[in-house]
Amino acid sequence: MSGRGRFARMVVGLGVALAAGAALLFGSPAQSGEPQPLPLAAAWPNAARGNIPSKLPDGSEFSPALFLDARTAIGTAQSADSATLRLVIRDGDGKLLELRNVPAEHRAPFAALTSSGNELFWVESISGKQQLWSADRRDPRTARMLTADVGAMQFYDSEHDLIVADGRVRWVSSGVGDETEFRSVAVTGGAVTVTREKGTWGLAAWPFAVDGQTSARGATTLRNLSTGVTVAVPSADRSVTACSAVWCQLVSINQDGYSRIELSHPDGSARRKVIEGNVATAITDVAVLDRFEVLAKTTAQSDLTGNQQLLVHDLSNRQLILVSPDAGNISYRAGVLWWSTGDQSSFVRNSLDLRTV
Repeated sequence: MSGRGRFARMVVGLGVALAAGAALLFGSPAQSGEPQPLPLAAAWPNAARGNIPSKLPDGSEFSPALFLDARTAIGTAQSADSATLRLVIRDGDGKLLELRNVPAEHRAPFAALTSSGNELFWVESISGKQQLWSADRRDPRTARMLTADVGAMQFYDSEHDLIVADGRVRWVSSGVGDETEFRSVAVTGGAVTVTREKGTWGLAAWPFAVDGQTSARGATTLRNLSTGVTVAVPSADRSVTACSAVWCQLVSINQDGYSRIELSHPDGSARRKVIEGNVATAITDVAVLDRFEVLAKTTAQSDLTGNQQLLVHDLSNRQLILVSPDAGNISYRAGVLWWSTGDQSSFVRNSLDLRTV
């Protein structure tokens, strides 16, 4: 993750830490009127779910970066001799397909994985240089570099760090001074187009971008990059705003020192409180699939295990769903939510395809 991305996460994390600390010292706030979560199986009995071991059959650690469905994951793993880092697809039957491999001395060489149909796209960082790659997920022989003309790419731990839309792959890079470069290249490769905008912007669902990626107050403006139309998004005192193309999230600390999470549309309409208490947003992206706000709640066991309750607020009916009572390493991409259960020496990764709810 870039320095800018780490800064943005630190801002929200500070508020969460303060709220969690207050809760541990003084106890949880009264829960009267607060939504009580429904168990996952009761709320969404037909949702596609899966789980995969943390290790591959050869004993190497598997780190998923993208789930294509609840049982098919793409991620990285060392080779059995620890000489290389591999980008592999692991299907629901445990079969492996290796797409790429690079020498193991390169730290975290594969980033920003995304897919469009059968085509996969990712960024490779080798010896300090970034390149954009693609491959047909069914055939490793198709892996190829699309371009090395990527600029200083910025990643904000979002599913929108790399977007495929209108036949082009799109991303943002830092420009000169306080400037963002919006870059794109055809999915088949070729010349890179670049437009520039003052401020620190990140992509939302195409064609939208949101500013304030390094600001302590978060976002102030949502812009349609196709039409140039901008919207001033909601804000409030002592709050941090983050936005998708459809929803904005306001995280603040209430008068009792606990987190308060609200949502509204970017124009300020449909504003509502989602939850209040020892809670935080669990992922960077806001109201994924324009419907689900993913949350994490600190419990009495969190200090011992490092895990939290994983909750999802369903905006369609305002229900709160308990996905896992003891979740760690929570991640989300392209409709699939995943997390680990267990401890560092032995754990399983669990997945939930929110597109099937």
